[in-house]
Amino acid sequence: MGARRLMRDSGQADRVALIPGGARGIGRAVAHALAAQAWHVAVCYRTSAEAGALTLADIERSGGKGDACVCDVSQPEQAEAWVRRIEQRWGRIDALINCVGPYHRVPLLEETPTDWQAMFDNNLHPVFYLSRAVAPGMRERRRGHIINFGMANADQCVGQTQVTAHYIAKIGVLALTRALARELAPHGITVNAISPGFLDSGSSEPHELERMRKRIPAGYIGSVDDAVAVVRFLLSDDARYVNGANVHLSGAWGI
Repeated sequence: MGARRLMRDSGQADRVALIPGGARGIGRAVAHALAAQAWHVAVCYRTSAEAGALTLADIERSGGKGDACVCDVSQPEQAEAWVRRIEQRWGRIDALINCVGPYHRVPLLEETPTDWQAMFDNNLHPVFYLSRAVAPGMRERRRGHIINFGMANADQCVGQTQVTAHYIAKIGVLALTRALARELAPHGITVNAISPGFLDSGSSEPHELERMRKRIPAGYIGSVDDAVAVVRFLLSDDARYVNGANVHLSGAWGI
């Protein structure tokens, strides 16, 4: 989707995107792409200060205005304070793109209660906290977009014995996406999910990706550019009637 289309979609140049988890991987790629389309882009991180600084520099080199800060969006007070600060700085939030999604691999019955809870605190709850915070401004303007990142095959509720809590949290993200879509559609707001399979985003070891490649019907590993393309579409007027959808981004793996 070209710059002209995105510019026409918003009706003005000063579009603002909020990207939790935007310091690395898919979030960083999306931040870079939107900045190149003249978006103002705010990202946050918990511990990746160096990556956050690099992302901010990347945003500004790409032609957008940027903001990068430490914020633990698993804490509702911090999540809301971040939203209010960006609204005060730039006057609005046009898109919330929820890219937070840490996970760890551990056998189900060896999972500790603390780590189990952390998967929900960091994957599911921030989607609610941030959506709740941006919704009033979007409703007032009768326009806005929320994009949540799920997980390929989460809509099938299959048994996952190594990433169980993460997987259940992503099931919750899909359910929350649909609920938010029904709640916010009357106000001109779209809420959709993107569910990646295996993308080369820097979060997996090369040997793991190569091992999984053999199980992907398309025959190759996707890239962050594939995720960027779907985000661009969902932010455009071409997707104005797409609401509550879950876009599989997996080369047909997990379906």
